[in-house]
Amino acid sequence: MSLGFVTAILPELSFEEVTSFAATEGFSTIEVMCWPTGKAERRFAGVTHIDVTSLTKGAAEDILAQCQHARVSISALGYYPNMLDPDAEVSRAAVAHFKKVIAAAPKLGLKRVNGFVGRDWTKTVDENWPRFLKIWKPIIQYAEDHDVKIGIENCPMSFTRDEWPGGKNLLTTPAIWRRAFSDIDSPNFGLNYDPSHFILQGMDPIRPLAEFRDKLFHLHAKDVKIDHAALNEVGRFDFPLRWHQPRIPGFGDINWAAFMGEVMRIGYDGPLCIEVEDDTFGKTLEGRKSALRVARNVLAPFVG
Repeated sequence: MSLGFVTAILPELSFEEVTSFAATEGFSTIEVMCWPTGKAERRFAGVTHIDVTSLTKGAAEDILAQCQHARVSISALGYYPNMLDPDAEVSRAAVAHFKKVIAAAPKLGLKRVNGFVGRDWTKTVDENWPRFLKIWKPIIQYAEDHDVKIGIENCPMSFTRDEWPGGKNLLTTPAIWRRAFSDIDSPNFGLNYDPSHFILQGMDPIRPLAEFRDKLFHLHAKDVKIDHAALNEVGRFDFPLRWHQPRIPGFGDINWAAFMGEVMRIGYDGPLCIEVEDDTFGKTLEGRKSALRVARNVLAPFVG
């Protein structure tokens, strides 16, 4: 298993600076953000450490040379928009760029791309399903054609008013995963699993690991702290940002020894990338770097 981090937390650093930091701090891999260049639509989005729209053979060789020099691998390319946005043009643009990310992966010798399925947050799962199949069957076929595996993060993307009530990502629970993997039956369609999103939903983050072991393409390491005093006041149907707080591993409600024990038991040996959305370390660059170091120290004993 390789321990790394998601590069979205270091947006002001260049790719070379990110790999240098990773090497200095003992990380062996990074999930590299590949958003279109330009203004971010939300926090942790809009980060472009590799611009896939201009990835020439020479540029790819330079990136790989930098990775080799730093002895840091790329676990996956990441791009997390809402590809089922009800605005057809927003959806079209997101799908088009996602395909560019998929096409870029083989140029870098990679086989993993991570993202969200997306969702029309005003509609039910059933009401989203026909459009999900229409958009995602061709995407997965495109991934198969490029020998790339797509890992869908299980984040509900339902935190604020503009994402209410259904959230902006469809693949959030085992019941939905079974349905999706049945209807799009492909070895290239799987999960970028983040256990914190199950804590948010009041679910067991360990239970699905064994059943979906063959679909675990990539893991995110993030924690969540439920504010039970706030939850007792407003209830779980209020906006989640009012009763929970994203934390780094070891500072929230996940039992990481139990979680990593099950990860190892089922034979997962892929990437484990820390995702930092924890403002308790501060919003400065040094604060975010410190958060990565502390999370590394929590997880390092479990990663060979």
